[in-house]
Amino acid sequence: MSEAERAAFRAEVKAYLMENPEVIMEAIEVLQARQDAAEGAEDLALVQTHKDALFSDGASWVGGNPDGDITIVEFTDYRCGYCRKAFTEIEELIKFDGNIRFVVKEFPILGDASVISARFAIAVLQLHGGDAYKRAHDGLITLRGEPDEATLTALAGDLGLDAAPLLARMAAPEVDAVIAANHALGDALRISGTPTFVVGGQMLRGYLPLEAMQEVVAAERG
Repeated sequence: MSEAERAAFRAEVKAYLMENPEVIMEAIEVLQARQDAAEGAEDLALVQTHKDALFSDGASWVGGNPDGDITIVEFTDYRCGYCRKAFTEIEELIKFDGNIRFVVKEFPILGDASVISARFAIAVLQLHGGDAYKRAHDGLITLRGEPDEATLTALAGDLGLDAAPLLARMAAPEVDAVIAANHALGDALRISGTPTFVVGGQMLRGYLPLEAMQEVVAAERG
């Protein structure tokens, strides 16, 4: 094409786009759909690569129905507002579905208070088992104060547990190992925020309302 032909062609394209700006939005939507599909495929591959660490690491609490047909894994931080918002909805989903296996990954990323809370929860799980952990988890996710020694001592008392061994256990290398493993897994999965969910083979980065989560579970079953 000559320079004159190029100029005429560009003018024609510009005029067309100015008269039909919806074409630009359609192109953007197609591009976004392609990017979403590519990211979904990458996430699926990551989940498959790290499925043992996600679903059966032996160190994370497993709740809901241990024999459920769908596993939901949540990377959570007790100081995360959206994790707290998701808490009651996930509880409702698990309760009324009845066939969901639920795994919690302690993933403290929002500062010292998050780390302290996670350490307390892991210490409870390691010393007292799953039932005590669930009650500690529920107490921490709804806690409005700071997780200082006095608060955690009171929480241990509410759980019917001796606080001193728990507070000592929080600094144990076994607790360090769980947090380090979860952070390494999060890095491998490119997780940068909480909550992040893995539902079957899908990774959901961010909060989803109950209805949307139900749809994802139904799609995984389908």
